[in-house]
Order: sequence, then structure tokens, then C-alpha cells
Amino acid sequence: MISINPIQAIKDNPLAAMPIKFRRATQSEAPSVLTDIYEEDSNISIWQRELSAELKAAVKDFLTSNQKFQTSMTVTPESALSSVRQALGTQSSPLLSENIAELVDMFCFLFGLKRAGLRLSILDRAMCPKFHVDKVPCRLITTYEGIATEWLHHQDVNREKLGAGSKGLADDQSGLFENSDDIQQLNCGDVALLKGERWEGNENAGLVHRSPVLLSGERRLILTLDFSS
Repeated sequence: MISINPIQAIKDNPLAAMPIKFRRATQSEAPSVLTDIYEEDSNISIWQRELSAELKAAVKDFLTSNQKFQTSMTVTPESALSSVRQALGTQSSPLLSENIAELVDMFCFLFGLKRAGLRLSILDRAMCPKFHVDKVPCRLITTYEGIATEWLHHQDVNREKLGAGSKGLADDQSGLFENSDDIQQLNCGDVALLKGERWEGNENAGLVHRSPVLLSGERRLILTLDFSS
């Protein structure tokens, strides 16, 4: 009979010692779905938001006027509107800055935050092309223009293949997921809360996601909000 040392087995494969966690996605056309992120078994909540025709037009005008753009700042619900307006420039439509300020207000209210870290970028390539998890409690992400973030259901991920575990192989070759049908994708306009690794009790269950590959000439306008101390 072969004797197995359980301590050594755990050292060889530390994930084997961790309890299996179930995580699910929640989504709705109602913004109240974002509160579902507080449920222990939820690691992504998606508000299936449809941008108004006026906001879409404002976004397209902004992209036309700005080939490249990136800004990051710390804002409060009270300062967000003026700070974003200043960053976007006086020639931009107020609709976009107002919409961003509304999301800052929602994000801070939901999590009881006094301020948030804001990043708004025009991207012409995948910023984070490999599937990964964020070392944050929770992140809000929305795409105002272009194709949106890709993600995987928790149960479809072999987490041993994340990061260095992929051994340099592409996501579709590393064994991270079984087939391309496992890949989920947000829609442009959706507002999603992605629970990260630093949410208490969510260790080794942070949402696995990546930036989508962009074709030549394609661009995205993407907003993220993070906790800020």
C-alpha cells in the first residue's frame, strides 16, 4: 500500500487544501442588481444598461475629438462632476461627465466610500490580454464604446493555470478553461461589479476576466472605479 503524507500533498498542491467555493453571476436591467455583489456566492453583478442615443452621440463626438485619452484621479461624489468635466475638456458634451459622476455616486453609496479611484481611457489594444483576477475588494467597469470585457464563470476556471501557472501559454492553450464557449462577455453599456481577491471571504474566487482583443482601427472607451482609502 502506498502511504501518502497529507502535509506534503498540501504543500505540493496548496489549492487542494482549500474548500471548494461556489460563485455565480447575477444580471438584470434594473440597477438594483448591483447590490447582489454583497451576496457571498456572487462574484459579478451586471446591470444590463442601455445607453441613451444622446449619450452614445456624446461618446462618439468625444472619440472623434480625441484619438488618445487617459486620465486617473481620486474623486468624491461631490467633486466627481467638476473633476471629470475638467479632464474631458470644455468642448466635450456634459452628458458623458454627468453620467460618470452618477456612477461614482452610486459606487460610493453602495460601498459606503468617501472617495473612489477613477480611470477613464481610450484604448486601441487589449490592456490586460490574459485572463486574470484583480487584487482589489471590488471594481466597477463599464465600456462606453467598443467591445467589452470578457470573463469566466468561477466553475469553468482551472485556477492553477492563472498567472505563472499558464507557463507562458495562451489562455486557450494553457488549460485555464475547456473551450471557447466558456468565455462570457459584457455588452457595451453594461455596468458590472467584479468582486476581487481582497473581498473578505472571496480569496481564490475573484472574478477571472480579461480585455478583449481589438481589431486594427477599433477603439474602446472604458471606465473603472476602485476603492480608495
